[in-house]
Amino acid sequence: MGGPGEPPEGTPEGAPAGGEDEYRSVVFDESFVRAARLQEFSAQERMADHAPAVRRRPTLHRGLTRQALILLLLIALAFSTAVYMGVRHPYDSPEARQPVEPLRMTVIPLSPQGKVPGAPDAEYLYAHSPAAQFSVGAEGIPLPASRRTAHFSDSDVVSALSTAKDYIVRSALYPEVIGGSDVHPARVLVDPDQLDQFDQSFAHPTADGRHAPTGWLVRFDPAQARLADRKIRVQGSLQAAETDSATLEVTADHTLVYALHPARAAAGAPVSLFTVRRELTFRFDREDLRTHQAQLIVAYVQAGPLSCAEDSTNHLHPLLAGQTARTGGPAGTNPYATGSATALCGTLATGAEPKA
Repeated sequence: MGGPGEPPEGTPEGAPAGGEDEYRSVVFDESFVRAARLQEFSAQERMADHAPAVRRRPTLHRGLTRQALILLLLIALAFSTAVYMGVRHPYDSPEARQPVEPLRMTVIPLSPQGKVPGAPDAEYLYAHSPAAQFSVGAEGIPLPASRRTAHFSDSDVVSALSTAKDYIVRSALYPEVIGGSDVHPARVLVDPDQLDQFDQSFAHPTADGRHAPTGWLVRFDPAQARLADRKIRVQGSLQAAETDSATLEVTADHTLVYALHPARAAAGAPVSLFTVRRELTFRFDREDLRTHQAQLIVAYVQAGPLSCAEDSTNHLHPLLAGQTARTGGPAGTNPYATGSATALCGTLATGAEPKA
């Protein structure tokens, strides 16, 4: 039998002996093992004094975790907000817009009762005419005090009034428009749904109450007259009102007075005055307010001195200093023709002419 520190069968062959055995300190003889006291710890003791032998697995929860629930809640909130904003967005989508009405226009020439007054100086004529106190250019188109409406803010109302003013300035005060060489300054302010009507009016002018260029803007026959003074006199008013929850309407009523020369006038040629009264109705939906454009719904124009026998559809053919109106009335109206407008003509009151 081996010693107290050796196995009963002796030291295995080839194994280190004596003090060189690195496991000698943990090898016990049979008597030591039998004398050892075995104690089984209770579950409470094992939990209190000893670390668990096996790592506890996390409890499996049925359903969604708290993080997943929060994420789903945030997604649902974002989706609901997007849907709400799509329904309540202050600018309606183009698909939801109401159909845009075509412009209805009436152009009435005013015929003088005698010779057209003239003078060498435009300032003299203005000073001796009803336009003596008129403002010059855009200053004669002031914006009124604006107030919010039930469905439109102050800025919406100001935007509608400003766009209407811009259209009046561009369509009646720009020299290139008045001279008949350009229509683009006014065209860019027209609602896209009216551009076909606008373009057709200039491509194929027709006196049908829908396609007269002189209903869209003021322009003279360039072969007949030109501006003698660019300080055009203007006076009038603008008013805005809400027609429904999606529409603002602006009414404009302005009188414009032009000093004109013959197209090929020599130096010192007499100047005459030409007066245009324009009553325009503009309509704006929220898309128009966003794009700074307008729907022109009604144009009622009176202009003179003109000859009733002249066609004022495409250009205005003003009577200049010393001229008289041609004999004859406006073009005849055929009551059997559908889609045609009645040709109208008026008489220019003597009080509307300068005292030259």
